[in-house]
Parts: sequence; structure tokens; C-alpha cells
Amino acid sequence: MAYVVGIDNDAEKVISVHSAESWKRREAELESWLKRTKLRRRAKQTAHLGNIEVDAELLGTLTLLKRMNVQTEFSCAGVSVLDEPEDHSLYAYMTLFASEQADRFVRLAMRQMRHRLLVTFEASRGRYDLSSFYIGHNRSFCLLLQRAAERFYQRKGW
Repeated sequence: MAYVVGIDNDAEKVISVHSAESWKRREAELESWLKRTKLRRRAKQTAHLGNIEVDAELLGTLTLLKRMNVQTEFSCAGVSVLDEPEDHSLYAYMTLFASEQADRFVRLAMRQMRHRLLVTFEASRGRYDLSSFYIGHNRSFCLLLQRAAERFYQRKGW
């Protein structure tokens, strides 16, 4: 993947690779989730990154990316069976503004996280969206994304 700029199509483009079977499994998981009874277990866990409140599960990743000058815009740890389902998006995600550093980080994350990571690029806004491919992988997505950020930081990929 090269640093993506100047795409004629303004629509989001999926840049990660997933099999047809994986997409079917994702759709079945979503249908199951929508039908399932959601019980309130605990409130959303948050922490502060400067003066911004973020999901606690993403604090480490966001902190490292900020140190490396990789700008983020939005993030959410996604739902889990432990959470209040109304306070989260269905899928864990993080939005990064496109840059050379972001491009290198996205490539590393795609290599490390493989099938667990869905990556889209929105050319009109110049940003990547990294999200969990399956709802059931939201917490592992948060942990694996942090490991990718740690590895990127240690390699001085920025």
C-alpha cells in the first residue's frame, strides 16, 4: 500500500483484504448481535488524554500515536458483552488523518492484525478508518492495535 492521495472517487475504499467467507461471517455476527438481548453490565470505561475523554481501552494507543505525531480524529472501543451497549459503536475503531507516518503505521497494523483489522481510506477527507472486523474481536482489536503502536514506536517508524 502506498500513501494514498488524489483518488478520483470520494467514497471510502476498503484497503484491507478479507475473504468472501469472512464477510459472510461478519454479516451473520451482526444479524445475531442485533437480535440478541443486551443487558447493562457496566458503564463505558473512559480516561483522559489531555482534556479529551477517550475509551480507556484505547488510551495507550492514542497516547503513543500522539507522541509520534500521528493525528487521530475519532475512536471507540466498541461493544462487548461486558459493556453498556448504548454507549459504544458496534465495532471498535480509530480514525487517523493521512500522512506518511499514518501510512507506515497502517501498513504495520495490517501485517500484524491481519483478518482482525478492517481498513478503509476516505480520500475526500484524507483519513483512514481502522476498525475491528468482527464485533466479538473488539477488545482484542484494542489490545492488538496498542501492540502495533508499541512496535511502531520502538522501531521509530515515525
